[in-house]
Amino acid sequence: MSTASKIRVTLWNEFRHERKHEHIQKIYPDGMHKTLADALQQQGFTTRLAALDDAEHGLTEDVLANTDVLTWWGHCAHGEVRDEIVERVHRHVVERGMGLIVLHSGHHSKIFRKLMGTTGNLRWREAGEKERLWVITPGHPIAEGIGDFIELEHTEMYGEFFDIPMPDELVFISWFAGGEVFRSGCCWRRGKGKVFYFRPGHETYPIYHNQQVQQVIGNAARWARYAGNATPNICIHAKDPLEKLNTGA
Repeated sequence: MSTASKIRVTLWNEFRHERKHEHIQKIYPDGMHKTLADALQQQGFTTRLAALDDAEHGLTEDVLANTDVLTWWGHCAHGEVRDEIVERVHRHVVERGMGLIVLHSGHHSKIFRKLMGTTGNLRWREAGEKERLWVITPGHPIAEGIGDFIELEHTEMYGEFFDIPMPDELVFISWFAGGEVFRSGCCWRRGKGKVFYFRPGHETYPIYHNQQVQQVIGNAARWARYAGNATPNICIHAKDPLEKLNTGA
């Protein structure tokens, strides 16, 4: 496995809540993406920041070509993401194998919906209740070093039904104090790329300062990095068969 220091992670964030709301700015003074970038740098990753209001949303061809894994946090401005940028990200995931980690309310992002082919709709409630994320696939690399569960004392609730395709692998299921459960750590493969959805991360709570949450995102970046062993994305005219054909002609 490649070391984290060779994995280039671009952290994309709307970066709107942190600039508009004083109480959120106190939690994430430089943005949620900067908090996560600092944590990933400590784990040995090379990081870059990108935001909605940057030119081309910070996701130029050059940036994406030099990104192994892209993290995506969006909430209030999904509709402002330009469709041509969504197409660009989609192509880098499916055709080039760039990994994608979709965080929290990114379930309604254009790129997640395009890759999933579903609405991403769910049940939600913001009451500051406890969440317990149970590891249900202990041997999975994304759960490495986590133990039985992650407990978040205060968070926003997401509950089933979550309108997503059946995950290829399910790593975490969340239980909430109000009684709901949620598929909170889901893996898919799309073309050459790997996609991981990770539920925690509501902006009004210091969730991205949690070391276990940071560990999961680092683990996911290692898992999502393209290993070069996917089926080539080419269409082949197999004019010459491997065996002699009896076509009846």
